[in-house]
Amino acid sequence: MKITSWNINSVRLRIDQVVNFLTREAPDVLCLQEIKCNNDQFPHKPLIAAGYEHHAVHGQGGHHGVATVSRLPLSKIERRAFCAKDDARHIAVSAGGVRIHNYYVPAGGDEPDPAINEKFAHKLNFLAEMRDGPQPGARSKAILVGDLNIAPHENDVWSHKQLLKVVSHTPVETALLEEVRCAGDWMDTARALCQDDEKLYSWWSYRARDWRASNRGRRLDHVWVSKALHKAALAAGPAGFQIHTDCRGWERPSDHAPVSLTLDV
Repeated sequence: MKITSWNINSVRLRIDQVVNFLTREAPDVLCLQEIKCNNDQFPHKPLIAAGYEHHAVHGQGGHHGVATVSRLPLSKIERRAFCAKDDARHIAVSAGGVRIHNYYVPAGGDEPDPAINEKFAHKLNFLAEMRDGPQPGARSKAILVGDLNIAPHENDVWSHKQLLKVVSHTPVETALLEEVRCAGDWMDTARALCQDDEKLYSWWSYRARDWRASNRGRRLDHVWVSKALHKAALAAGPAGFQIHTDCRGWERPSDHAPVSLTLDV
């Protein structure tokens, strides 16, 4: 199974890019975040024409929203609300014998202080609910993907020292994300398959005049696997994990690049 996670930053605006990616890379399952449309506005037809007939959508007009599209039949579709907010940040499906959770974690605003920044408090509470919620059992084949809006490793950001007080890489966030990972015995496949000293980025700000030249990126997009899939993820070696950096250079791109994992389920 090849699974891809991509914060598309408006699926209707970038549907041609999505179809282009699907045609070129042919993942079995594509998990999208920040689709920015209601369920009835989701662009089903071009995806079906591309061979992806199965869709599970948890949309919200204008912002947020997640969707999972697949060449494989989808079942047991579940949409979970967090922090008593129905802001469309999670959808789970079963496909090919695997349970797939698709998340869009709140960004958290600019100020990393929950006492004065409600958005940051929301982010921390959301992560706490992820940690304390249902987790896969030891034999459960599960995958957790999405824009988790945290770059946990020191080489997941362009400058560890300079970003320690910047939302997405603060110690309180990275520690809490690690608690989420440990609670489900999830494997962070990027760091399991790539060297710790390798810089890995999946997001580059629109503010950069030349994002390639400055290369001030962060790895905000993740693919985790449960204990039952650890060996399956490791079997392909580093070639099984890919950040499709070239997509960031397409015309009018998302600020996120797709992230893919191939594993033998």
